[in-house]
Amino acid sequence: MQRLLDILLSGFALLVLSPLLLPIALALRLTGEGEVFYVQQRVGRGGSQFSLYKFATMLKNSPNLGTGTVTVKHDPRILPLGRFLRKTKINELPQLLNILKGDMSIVGPRPQDKRCFDVFLPASQEAIKRVRPGLSGIGSIVFRDEENLLHGHTDTASFYDDVIAPYKGELEEWYVANDSLRTYLACIVLTVWVVVFPKSTVVWRVFPALPSPPATLTDALGVP
Repeated sequence: MQRLLDILLSGFALLVLSPLLLPIALALRLTGEGEVFYVQQRVGRGGSQFSLYKFATMLKNSPNLGTGTVTVKHDPRILPLGRFLRKTKINELPQLLNILKGDMSIVGPRPQDKRCFDVFLPASQEAIKRVRPGLSGIGSIVFRDEENLLHGHTDTASFYDDVIAPYKGELEEWYVANDSLRTYLACIVLTVWVVVFPKSTVVWRVFPALPSPPATLTDALGVP
């Protein structure tokens, strides 16, 4: 049922959003470095890697500059149009093509590059590999403001690896263990809600059994 919904919803979204996506593609082609899409290898179902599509929002050589695969607030590698696309999450919409192809689902663990995936604990890695990664999901909803969470830390990579990644892995384990049509639909509604109301803490009321974050993240994540 979820795969059928993935196909129907992603196909419908591409059709409805085409008047938005095509002008954005043209604007990216004519600005910045002239790149429309950013394609990166991510870890998918079964641990195999696939090519994930995003609108290009950063310098082409970004993974080898600054903080590498970790993006922080006011990151100088982000292009001017890219800031808007990232803030609104529009940069993620080309992944609707990944969903149609079967690489991804609308809802699931966020697909990670190999470096970030390897930071997760083994139990989290095994859980994540059991399902298709998602355009959105519980990890994406809870960590929707990840760039701001990293802001102000002198060693952003260590803070991500030692604090954010372990908890994000717990959230993804929770999702896989509670994967159902209800959870799938609730995550879709919550994704739209937090894009419109980014400061909302409603996720903790919708899913009261979510794993508790470490004390260092409690306030930042708006846990009641």
